[in-house]
Amino acid sequence: MHSQVDVAVMIGSGVPPSLQALGKRVCWVVLVNGERRGTAFASRAEAQECRAAWLEQLNAGSRPVVARQAG
Repeated sequence: MHSQVDVAVMIGSGVPPSLQALGKRVCWVVLVNGERRGTAFASRAEAQECRAAWLEQLNAGSRPVVARQAG
């Protein structure tokens, strides 16, 4: 199965209270197949790092296992 992993921006009231308390009015989240995964990030770069980790994990799970011959 192919999974879609995206980074979405949240603005205003969509920003979690913990980030709003720090003066943040925008945050980024990672979506896997349209569902939010993990925490909200204060920077897009952090969210992109998380996205890359999700893609690596999902791709690792879809690779076929190659059996080695004894010899």
